[in-house]
Amino acid sequence: MSKNQNRVAKTLRQLQKSQQKGIAWLIDPEKVTEKTWAHFSEFEKERLNPDLIFLGGSTYCGSDLRGLIQEIKSRCPHIPLVLFPGSRFQFSNEADAILFLSLISGRNPEFLIDQQVEAALSVSRSGLEVLPTGYILVNNGEILSVHQRSQTLPLLPSEKQKILQTAWAGKLLGMKYIFLDAGSGAQAPVASQIIELVKTEIPSTPLLVGGGMDNLQKVHHSFSAGADLLVIGNSIEKNPGFLSEVLNYRNWFNISLISN
Repeated sequence: MSKNQNRVAKTLRQLQKSQQKGIAWLIDPEKVTEKTWAHFSEFEKERLNPDLIFLGGSTYCGSDLRGLIQEIKSRCPHIPLVLFPGSRFQFSNEADAILFLSLISGRNPEFLIDQQVEAALSVSRSGLEVLPTGYILVNNGEILSVHQRSQTLPLLPSEKQKILQTAWAGKLLGMKYIFLDAGSGAQAPVASQIIELVKTEIPSTPLLVGGGMDNLQKVHHSFSAGADLLVIGNSIEKNPGFLSEVLNYRNWFNISLISN
């Protein structure tokens, strides 16, 4: 039976239309610890939930993800689990949805189209909800694991025209979501002016933003600039308490939007 009920698409579209803000907690399969599992107990106790759980990593090439996905879903069945694959091998039909990414900021055909071709039949037959996403790497020139794995360079914040052209190219090619990512472990997030530029030019497309979110001030600036969904992983690995801080802040931010 197909699991594709457009649940994640509805979540992202509702965030975009309402101008409310969402949080996706990114779990790297290589970095799951007891502290990771402790968060699921906190969700019930504090009634603070991320909007989505993303699963994936730039370098993960381990065994089947099925067991890990089943464990996550058994602990938190009400939050959609979305694959954020670093390669075609990070796939399981046990998930709810998959970001079908094309790395449109780079020119390496492997991540523009080759990996997608290899995965296409498996994805189409899986019953997963498929989220066609234009993936754009933007930072100050840091070379992180995602850049090493993809053998591409990030676009620089100073290349505003190129970033905007790239985002528009993704939309015109039929991609329904744009993901601006500074990269896991980045020292700084995607610049606010870049988020604002893309959001202003393409307001009808849900905008995902990740990388470098290690304090609430950066979260605030990214929300205020127009990000619909923030994807946070590395900072939670380093500081497990940060997830609760971010979720509380998201709630406050959304309430303040309604009040104003």
